[in-house]
Amino acid sequence: MARKIRDHYEADEVLAEPELSCWLCARPMGNVTEWHHPVPKSRGGKERQPVHPICHRTIHANFTNSNLEKRFATAEALLAHDEIGRFVDWIANKPPDFNAPTKDRR
Repeated sequence: MARKIRDHYEADEVLAEPELSCWLCARPMGNVTEWHHPVPKSRGGKERQPVHPICHRTIHANFTNSNLEKRFATAEALLAHDEIGRFVDWIANKPPDFNAPTKDRR
């Protein structure tokens, strides 16, 4: 029985998933990805964005769902806020899976 020599087939290629980056800080995602609703689900939001756990905790530690819906539903609006801007500057050089305690500032 003759063996078939396999040439290159498209099906043999492993399709690499596009590398996710954090919606807030734009760093590459690590091992854990959380999903943030820019407009909270409780306010009718359906869109989800990938964020690091520490970024997600920081967003919710600083804003209520009402604030997120009305004033901070975009990454640009969040980054313009002083506390979030400082946080993103601080975390910019940390590894993707960096974790630290987050204080509730509301």
